[in-house]
Amino acid sequence: MRQTRHPGHGLAWTQAQGRKKASDNPLHGAAFVLAAHRPDQLPSDAGAEIAFAGRSNAGKSSALNALTGHSSLARTSKTPGRTQQLVVFALPEKNETALCAGRRLVDLPGYGYAKVPPALRDHWRHAIDHYLRNRQSLRGLVLIADIRHALTAFDRQMLAFCADIELPCVVLLSKADKLSRAQARTRQREVDAEIAKEHWRARTIAFSAPAGTGLDEARAAVTALLKDATGAE
Repeated sequence: MRQTRHPGHGLAWTQAQGRKKASDNPLHGAAFVLAAHRPDQLPSDAGAEIAFAGRSNAGKSSALNALTGHSSLARTSKTPGRTQQLVVFALPEKNETALCAGRRLVDLPGYGYAKVPPALRDHWRHAIDHYLRNRQSLRGLVLIADIRHALTAFDRQMLAFCADIELPCVVLLSKADKLSRAQARTRQREVDAEIAKEHWRARTIAFSAPAGTGLDEARAAVTALLKDATGAE
């Protein structure tokens, strides 16, 4: 059985949030390792990793860049759906420059918008399913969903899937800067209510990559899952 954490959630509304020194960011120093077309091309299934998933236009790459403090770690584009492989980033050991083989972030292919052949879309679906079901080092999923809209069929499928396999899930309700504070709180409560109604095991964080909303909370959530898995401080 996978370890789970379900700490509370909240809103953070300051433009300066998350804009601290790089040394204060527990996810700073992430570096590209490889891009895999199939799960069997991934690094050795040891240590701990957190996967990032989301609809192609939900802001997944921007979220990864903000969390790691690296403006170009994950590719961002005006054309959503550019992530077409499982892209692996390694995190460094604390206070060291050498990359730690045991701590990774994995950017999953974006879903739902990319103009790709049906055969490739089916391949992604099967690859992601296999990865989530069989990857022993996977410790949690970060799902990026646009706070302005209702959860999509893909979002709901991922939440139900995580609940089924007892995989901790953190939902970043992205683009919170596009709403007023009151509107964002209302939307977060609505998503929380839906999660509770469906008995999905997930927490939500109102998030904005450009404004820094929820950035520290999101970093802490990812770091907590990695700490649970590795025992690292």
